[in-house]
Amino acid sequence: MTSFARGGCTQDGIELVWELRSVNHRYLEIQPRLPEDFRQLDAGVREAVARRLGRGKVECGLRYKSNGAHVAAMALNEPVLEQVLAAMEGIRSRESLLREPDLMAVLSWPGVTVTAAPDLTPVQEQAMALLEQVLDDLVATREREGQRLAALIESRCELLQAQVEKARLCMPRVIGAIRERLRARLAEVAADLDEQRLEQEMALLAQRLDVDEEMDRLSAHLQEVRAVLKRDEPVGRRLDFLMQELNREANTLGSKSADSETTAISVEMKVLIEQMREQVQNIE
Repeated sequence: MTSFARGGCTQDGIELVWELRSVNHRYLEIQPRLPEDFRQLDAGVREAVARRLGRGKVECGLRYKSNGAHVAAMALNEPVLEQVLAAMEGIRSRESLLREPDLMAVLSWPGVTVTAAPDLTPVQEQAMALLEQVLDDLVATREREGQRLAALIESRCELLQAQVEKARLCMPRVIGAIRERLRARLAEVAADLDEQRLEQEMALLAQRLDVDEEMDRLSAHLQEVRAVLKRDEPVGRRLDFLMQELNREANTLGSKSADSETTAISVEMKVLIEQMREQVQNIE
């Protein structure tokens, strides 16, 4: 979800530049940063971004420059001007003043001039059209980043699946080694071993240490991760849930670990899952 796009245009002395920045966020948060004359576009900007993006904190900054063609126009308020001039003329005739009135003072008198706001509607429409173009670039950038992250997660899935198969292969040997150690220890303290009771205890121990179900679920979750990565829709939340499930099974393997090898496999699994989880936070 981390990306940047910038685009601008210049026409009839007007320069517009959009800068869009997207960073990781659990939900979609849109932050328009607009010049004062474009504040009314806030809702439209939010709607345009929401149509294209599903997650991320998105900053939408607009810069606007004009050569003066769209500055506010000043006009005379004729009735007020007439009143001011009449009052000044009355003062001159009464006091026999010869000095001509100060035009700047007349113009600065409250109400003599009025300012008409320029019509920025065409410029605002141009800004919204430009926003759509820059959003195209932002989405394309995010898609390229998504493809790279998908390849990275896929590679971690392969490594994790290799650890699953490694755990499957080592478990019979681990249980056999535990059986022999237990038999040897019991032989030291008991001259006459009850083989039937020993086999029953070993069966219970093997059942407690068995991780076939956990490995089956890990393989199923990994298969689902690969399938989700191929979907043409937002998949970040689904992948985040799958990371939690993968980590749950890896923790169970660690809790059932009876030797250093299975412990090492569990740790390696957690490392790979954490690497994927960190990258999943960048996916919409």
